[in-house]
Amino acid sequence: MKLVTFTVKNGQPQIGALIEGCRTIAVLQTGAAAMDGKKSPFFSDMISFLRGGLEARDKALKVIAFIEAKSPPKKKIPLARARLLAPVPRPESIRDCMSFEQHIINSIRAVGLKKLAPIDEFIEKALGRKRTIAYFANREWYRRPIYYKGNRFSVVGPEAEVRMPSYTSMLDYELEWGVFINRQGSDIPRERAHEYIGGYTVFNDFSARDIQLAEQGGRLGPAKGKDFDTGNAMGPILVTPDEMSDPYNRLMIARVNGKEWSRGNSRDMRWTFEDTISYVSRSETLYPGEFIGSGTCSGPQGKGCGLEMGKFLKRGDVVELEVQGIGVLRNRIV
Repeated sequence: MKLVTFTVKNGQPQIGALIEGCRTIAVLQTGAAAMDGKKSPFFSDMISFLRGGLEARDKALKVIAFIEAKSPPKKKIPLARARLLAPVPRPESIRDCMSFEQHIINSIRAVGLKKLAPIDEFIEKALGRKRTIAYFANREWYRRPIYYKGNRFSVVGPEAEVRMPSYTSMLDYELEWGVFINRQGSDIPRERAHEYIGGYTVFNDFSARDIQLAEQGGRLGPAKGKDFDTGNAMGPILVTPDEMSDPYNRLMIARVNGKEWSRGNSRDMRWTFEDTISYVSRSETLYPGEFIGSGTCSGPQGKGCGLEMGKFLKRGDVVELEVQGIGVLRNRIV
């Protein structure tokens, strides 16, 4: 299923499923009420749906079939009339990872090595990556999935304006996607971690690079480089796992003002979502509605953020991130 959280005419947020070629929203709660004569606890919001697991998914499919067959009034809404929010407007938590090896290598060369970066690239071509300075500078990354915790209160959805922080001159996007957890669990085995993925969405982890780089000198991780209002964009939809038969072969593209800046593929994730779920859950309980981001998608096809290329966003820019099978997450910088 392709699910959305939406409002109509500034009404209360509702959740629905895209039908009729993604042109129409089947409103799940009102559909359930029409079908059963009562509301369903699964459809009060997206976290309730995630918490319901397979039972909620089966119920949603029955409601969708009812709406498509009976066409009850006010149970379907044209997508064009709705305003989409982030699929989960306020996640239970946000963890963002560094899953793509090439992003780490590119960033070390761009920020740390600078003029020495071409020499390091030559060493890689001649002797292999494990002989490079960039590899030795980041050996710990190869031992475990690395992540930081973000601000769950700063989430916005598709078409929302992203406010450039007053303190930065190097605002950047990150070409990412991510998953929402749908089951409670701890010490999750790697081979069962896929059972805890409730859905996929596109993620843009906007970053104030000048502040982030300064903060990292303190060796504690990003703070104001990542934490600012509207800094976490998610959407446009949540795609359930049954529609993502091959999640690690998804084309990913970033455009700024209609021009392609980045291109990559989810196959280039060195650490999969299953790897990260298993690692995060060591002696720690995960809960439905928690979000895990992939980190910036970089690989053989291109670089995944402005930092890697030495160019940044300005006010008025429109940033579009596209992930095959999920759609386009579009935001304007103001």
